[in-house]
Amino acid sequence: MGKTRLEAFSDGVLAIIITIMVLELKVPHDASLEALKHLTPVFVSYVLSFIYVGIYWNNHHHMLHAAKYINGGIMWANMHLLFWLSLVPFVTAWMGENHFAQWPVVCYGVVLFMNAVAYTILAKMLVRHHGDNSLLARAVGSDTKGKISMGIYATAIIVSFFYSWLGVALYIVVAVMWFIPDTRIESKINNEETDHG
Repeated sequence: MGKTRLEAFSDGVLAIIITIMVLELKVPHDASLEALKHLTPVFVSYVLSFIYVGIYWNNHHHMLHAAKYINGGIMWANMHLLFWLSLVPFVTAWMGENHFAQWPVVCYGVVLFMNAVAYTILAKMLVRHHGDNSLLARAVGSDTKGKISMGIYATAIIVSFFYSWLGVALYIVVAVMWFIPDTRIESKINNEETDHG
């Protein structure tokens, strides 16, 4: 079956997730710069999560662009990813409002970890559906960066029980790793089009 509706639905959900996050930025009742200072943890949490959602949107777009067709299992794997992404606004607000306290930072890491797991499952299902010799399989490759990211998330969750600020720093490290879009899929598609063009 075609992938158009899956892409459109996913884009819509991600847009709503970003909208919910920005609505958590409450306008201060005071007109001074001092009032903004109290919003710093909330704003930092928002920026970090905005970057994460942007990373997932970008990589999801590239992966589905390389896919030719989908099936019911892929649709459910995509819903699984969207479920974990939909929890990002909640943990973002909780972490920001509580100034990066232990449990909000731990739960933020759990949601990030589960997003990575869900994305990996979706990628594996797409590759299995298209075959090991497909463009998609060659583009996804061994996903070393994804595995490293999950390892850092797991480390950050454990570390956050003792030093929550260090856990946040590790979440930032992963975001920086992925901030520059993953070019594996895009370069494989461009090479394929050049070879056949």
